[in-house]
Order: sequence, then C-alpha cells, then structure tokens
Amino acid sequence: MYPTIAEVLALPALRGGNPRVVAGNTGLDRPVRWAHVAEIAEIAPLLRGGELVLTTGVALPDDGASLARYAADLAQVGAAGVIVELVRHWNDRLPRALVTAAEECGLPLITLSRETRYVAVTEAVNGMIVDAQVAELRAAERVHETFTSLTVSGAEPEIVLREVARLTEHPVVLETLDHEVLAYDAAGSDPGELLTGWPGRSRVVQVGERTGYHPGSGWLVTVVGARGHDWGRLIVVCTESPEAPPHRHRVVAERAASALAVYRLVARDSETLERHAHRAVLTELIASPTPSAEILARASALAVPLTARRLVGVAVRPRIAATAQQSLSTPPLLRELSEAIALAARRAKVSALVATDDMAVRALLSLSPEAHVDAVLSRLAADIHDARASAPAVVGVGTVVTTPAEAHRTLVEAAQVAAAALDEGAEGPFHRLKDVRLRGLLHLLAGDERVSAFAARELEPLLQRDAASGSRLVSALRHYCEQGGNKSAAAAAAHTSRTAYYQQLARIEQVLGVRLEDPESMLSLYVALLAHDLTTATRPREKSHREEGHS
Repeated sequence: MYPTIAEVLALPALRGGNPRVVAGNTGLDRPVRWAHVAEIAEIAPLLRGGELVLTTGVALPDDGASLARYAADLAQVGAAGVIVELVRHWNDRLPRALVTAAEECGLPLITLSRETRYVAVTEAVNGMIVDAQVAELRAAERVHETFTSLTVSGAEPEIVLREVARLTEHPVVLETLDHEVLAYDAAGSDPGELLTGWPGRSRVVQVGERTGYHPGSGWLVTVVGARGHDWGRLIVVCTESPEAPPHRHRVVAERAASALAVYRLVARDSETLERHAHRAVLTELIASPTPSAEILARASALAVPLTARRLVGVAVRPRIAATAQQSLSTPPLLRELSEAIALAARRAKVSALVATDDMAVRALLSLSPEAHVDAVLSRLAADIHDARASAPAVVGVGTVVTTPAEAHRTLVEAAQVAAAALDEGAEGPFHRLKDVRLRGLLHLLAGDERVSAFAARELEPLLQRDAASGSRLVSALRHYCEQGGNKSAAAAAAHTSRTAYYQQLARIEQVLGVRLEDPESMLSLYVALLAHDLTTATRPREKSHREEGHS
C-alpha cells in the first residue's frame, strides 16, 4: 500500500535536489507511511513509525553525542528514514557522528545538495500514499464482490482457490487440520515442488491466531470453519520475509475461508472434500499407468505415500438389488460406505486413498514393506462388514504391488473381483482373483471385443427367438447351466414342470443346432451367458421376468 524510500527518491520533486544515500542503504525498501517536515532534534517522541523525516538541519546540534542520539531515537520509533538538505546548516557533508550512528542503526540517511521545496515533496509523497490507499479500498471492494458471488453461487473449492491464486499471485493450499491437502492451486509454479513433504512442513507452521503470517515459512494462514467447528486451514504460500504480505492478501484469504466454510455447510449431503481429493488422485492413478511426479506429491500430501510401499487395491460394492443400483438413491449409500472404509483404515492405522466410483467404493492401501497384508485386509474387512451390517457389502482385493506404476493394475483388478464376487453371490470377508475363478476371468476380459463377439455368436439365435416369440429360452438355458446339466434341478429352479421344461431344452437344441448334453457345448454356452451378462446386463431383466411369471 505504501511507497518505498527508493520510490520516493525517484520523484521529480526530490530528484531536483540531487539526493544521495550516505547511510542505511539496505533500508531503501522500507515503506513510507507519511512524509513529515521536522526541524527539532526531539521529534522522535512525536512520531508513530513509518515517517520519512525531512529537515534542513538548522535546529540540529553539532556535537557528536547529540547527533548519535538523534539517529538512534528515530530508528527506535521506527522512522522510515531521514532526508537532510545541505544548504542552511551543513554545506557539503553531514557530520561523521550522524552518518556513523545512522549506519549502525540501519536508518536510511539521504542528503540533498540543492535547495528543495519540501512542501512539494510532502505533497507528492502523501499524494502517492492516498492514491495507494484508495486503490487498496477499491481492490478490497472487488475482493468483496468476487467472494460474495462465489459464496452465493456455491462455488467449489477449486474455483475459490483459483481466485485466491489470481488475486494474490501466490500458490494456495486448502488442508485438513491433520495437514492433508484437500485442494490447491499452484499459481503457475511446480505443483510437485509445492506439495512435496507437505504434511511435515505444515505441522511446524503455527500462527497462534485465526489469521496470521508465519515469517519463517512465508505462509499466510487462516482457519476454515463455521459455527464453532473448524475443519481446515487455507494457506497462501508467500515468499519468505519478515514483512507480512499486503493487507489485501489477508482479506482475500479470510473471504475465501468464509466461502469454503459456507460451501461445506451447503454441500454437507454431497461428497466430502476429503473424498473428493482422494477421488481425484485415484482417478489419475487408474487413468495413467505411469503416475506423474505431481500425482505422487498429491498422494503424499494426503498422507498416503506411494513410493517404497506395498500397494493394494480394494473395491467394495454394496449388496443391493439391481434396480436399486441403477437408481439415484445409491450415492448416499456409497458415501456412507466410503466414510466407513476411511474410518476403518484410520482405526487400523493404514494409509489409504478412499473414494466412491460409479457403483462401488475404491481404495488404495499404502502399507509398509513389513506389513502383514492378509492380517490388515482381514481387520479392514471385518470393520467394514460390522459398520455396514444393515447393508452388506462385497470386498474385492487386487494383487499386492510395489511401485506406483502398478497401482493401476491392482485398482482395476480389485474392481473386477468385487463385481464378479457380487454377481455370483460369493461369501467371505474379502475376495481375490483366485476366489472368483471363471467369472473373475470374464470380468478381466469384459472390455475385449472378441469376448462379446463370442457371446453374440453363441447366443444370437436364441436371443432373436426370445425377442420374436416372447419365449424364455435364454432363461431356461441359464438354469440348465447353473445346475450343471441336471434337468430335474433346473426345472425346479425355473419353477416349471419337467415336461414343459424338457420341451424348452429340446427347442434350445433345435434353435442352436447343438446337443446340450455335450460337455463342451454346455461349457461354451455358459461362458457365453456370463460374458453376455457383463456386456448387456440382461440377467437382471431375465430374473425380473422369472419372478413375475413364476411367483
């Protein structure tokens, strides 16, 4: 807000006096709060600090001790500096005692070799200060308007932080009270450098007030929360300096913190900021087999290191009806499940990224090389099942991997295992790929066009017959395969008389041109049915038809 001494010396009103710095050269960046003409030697008690004192020296003493005291007193009250005109008292140079004392005190001391109109100097300097204050007020008004708009519109944290970075031109980070990074904007700097080692760096920065500046780190910190419940800190990462950043930066940080607090209150029924931050990292890990340095830094900033660790992908799917899986009522269930998993991980003292994804909750466990993986998984699964007893869930686990580049594989595998275990109604605390066998293999190959082409080739005549005549031959074939070729058991499972069911089997053989009693034919058709279920989701509809027709 205030001009520096160097900027004041560049004014035309002073340049004409041929200014020369004779002491305190390192203090030329000091802000000048006011320009004040004072001739008396005892001016220090009348100052408040930050004043640039202008004098002709006519009333100053000549003895060295008094001049040294004059300089020391001005430095003690925080005067910005002293300008002395060398015309009326001293002609060519200042007394050595005054120069030496000013240098020792770090007080900028400037001489003017020509007569200077001090009224023009004070007018110019104070005009600069007033203009800066007006500009500051206007900037504060713009900040007020910006964050009021963001608050009213319910802007998400990323948008709020983008505005903070734009207005302050510094990186900004939103973290939990446990120093895990929820969101950030690097303001054009290197995100990896910003986030590396964040939790440890952040823990040592304490300001002792709701909003404060920490000179050692250069961080402007403000607490985020509402209604007496604080949940995070907003940190503007400024340049390390003993001087606090401009007041407008403090205003920006506080207004942003208010907008974030309101957002959390309004969005309390949606995904939490913690889960949102975790989901962003998990999405990047799944999408990219080679995680960037930024992703690794973001994970570490969430207290989940990915290097030199054993990584295990986990996917949890609730056991709910197929129709409910397609409804809009499931997100709250998944959010509750994700929080239950995150809590279970904290209780087990396991670092984990946890977030919802489609119809499941994904997690990536980060374990120490010495950890007993099965023991950790058993405890987590037990806690998850206990927490969700009213809404049972299936837990799928991926292969243990040891590098961030393999995180993609274990996460995808876990999701496929969970889906396969859910389809076959498998029981157990958690499931691996070996537990879901053929169905698991098909889930791994679900995106392969050759698998869908095989299913279509095997079943297309039967599907067309059902569509044209309204028959349920595909359903009859499914019961036959599921019962291992036992016709009587299949008829009972289909709630159909044996005679009618046997007629359906004969019609299937006729349509497909195969013998169902041939083991290879039955195996091919069963694999085709399982693959068809994965790609078209016809099984839920067929189940519904059976329930309606044979209730």
